[in-house]
Amino acid sequence: MTKTYVSIPEDRLKILKKKKEWIKKIEEYGNVRIRLNEYVEIESEDPLNVIRVQNVIKALGRGFGLKEALYLLDDEYRLEIINVKFFAGKSKARERELKGRVIGTKGKMKRIIENFTGTKLAIYGKTVSIIGRWKDVEIAKQAIEMILKGAQHQTVYRFLERHRI
Repeated sequence: MTKTYVSIPEDRLKILKKKKEWIKKIEEYGNVRIRLNEYVEIESEDPLNVIRVQNVIKALGRGFGLKEALYLLDDEYRLEIINVKFFAGKSKARERELKGRVIGTKGKMKRIIENFTGTKLAIYGKTVSIIGRWKDVEIAKQAIEMILKGAQHQTVYRFLERHRI
């Protein structure tokens, strides 16, 4: 029996505790047993199932919905978490500004990255997270890091055009 624990933000854990149908679905699809305390406990006979479901729980903790998070049960998909704080330093204002740049006006930049790369993005807390196929996640990650390092949106659009799926 393999067991692991995942810590996710308290507000996201509360959502999981309320949405028992999500837990049932994850247990069924992932072939695991889940217990919710002040953390998420995942248990299964198959260690690979534990790792896959651990990523699903991390994705839920980073702001994704159940539908997007369940993609991570498929080996073709992965989760990438980028810490905005790394690019912003100690400034909370800079952190907010950078997350705003990734989102763009009325969510335009976020939508463009998702559409060009076939990925899903979640901006939550101090992170920008990506779910998608391995190669697509790499392209989206590069685009997001370009924005976080200060590249103009037009430069990122051109980059995405060159790497369009």
